[in-house]
Amino acid sequence: MKGLVVSAPASGSGKTTVTLGLIAALRARGLVVQPFKSGPDYIDPAFHRAAAGRESFNLDSWAMDRAQIAHLIGAAGGADIALAEGSMGLFDGVARAGGCGNGASADIAALTGWPVVLVMDCKGQAQSAGAVALGFREMRRDVHLAGVVLNRVASPRHETLMRHALDQLSIPVLGVLPREAGIELPERHLGLVQAQEHAALEALLAAAGEAAARHLDLDAIIAAAAGGIAAQPFRPLPPPAERIALAQDDAFSFVYPHLVAGWQAAGATILPFSPLADQAPDDSAGACWLPGGYPELHAGRLASAGRFRAGLRRFAETRPVHGECGGYMAMGAGLVDAEGTRHEMAGLLGLETSYEKRRIHLGYRRAEPLAGLYAPALAGHEFHYATILAQPDEPLARVTDANGDAVPETGSRRGHATGTFFHLIGEAP
Repeated sequence: MKGLVVSAPASGSGKTTVTLGLIAALRARGLVVQPFKSGPDYIDPAFHRAAAGRESFNLDSWAMDRAQIAHLIGAAGGADIALAEGSMGLFDGVARAGGCGNGASADIAALTGWPVVLVMDCKGQAQSAGAVALGFREMRRDVHLAGVVLNRVASPRHETLMRHALDQLSIPVLGVLPREAGIELPERHLGLVQAQEHAALEALLAAAGEAAARHLDLDAIIAAAAGGIAAQPFRPLPPPAERIALAQDDAFSFVYPHLVAGWQAAGATILPFSPLADQAPDDSAGACWLPGGYPELHAGRLASAGRFRAGLRRFAETRPVHGECGGYMAMGAGLVDAEGTRHEMAGLLGLETSYEKRRIHLGYRRAEPLAGLYAPALAGHEFHYATILAQPDEPLARVTDANGDAVPETGSRRGHATGTFFHLIGEAP
């Protein structure tokens, strides 16, 4: 599959809005667009899915080897073009490499041969944009720069100054987005507000598509798509049971699509339920999975969801229940919200967490499970603002960061209940 990587020099440059606009504009031309997201992220892919009408899969060079990346691209076939949105800046990753790269979007561009469309926030600069683009073109010889999209351009004179610098360097300008055409997405502490929570999502996607069609050179962008990667044998992680009760609502939505797709490909049946609607896990399931999300925003509703909490406790008496990050907190004894109010959680584990004083926990993680989970070594990441007040149960895993240093967020286990702040991506490369 030919494709492009939409990246930038830094976060906040406009990658997501340009990606969404391109998806919408190319679909309007009749093309089937397959979206991807470089790196660990749950929220951007949900917007991609809404724009493309196809599931967006994460590609991660730190947590995945070449075979898994090739498998995910191959499994998402049948499209005319792939668009992979980068994370942070094009070359940003961990200091110590693991897997087949250090997690940078540039690794995905090099591995797939997909050229890079560099989105540059041009506020506060003119000819210096040429120096920035030149540096990104020359940084890695195995990464090809297709061209740049100049974003937040103030005036025709501003555009002329930048084009003059870029023309001398033979760097194509693939589009110019004026400052007033900016399409902003609302944010909260983990990034964008979730797609399903956006009240005017269809209107926003339509506006992004119209802006892309008006201000981007779609013909040149389509022609720049190149590359592809040969499929390789790969076996996804097996499902935890033949029938899996999976929590799915605004409080529990952070589960990677490739994990669920792998479970289903292995013959598992997914049984969604909503804790916020006070639903208990389906009693016919052999395992229950509580993904991450935003339980801290819904702690009061979860505390009052008696049917959910009682059903979860009954389920855990005989079958495994596993929680990731937000799901782990909901399985604990209590959660203190940002206002300092403690809410009683399900009590399967003794974990107590607090958002009264936020502290960021962010980065790749390698876990060696002591019980309950899949493989000898797992790759994933951690991203939350909770403070652990108590974690009294037996540890679930030995967990280290990308540099190999131990972290205290080991997770917990008690009977059939297990939980961790670790978001599972797959077996460690």
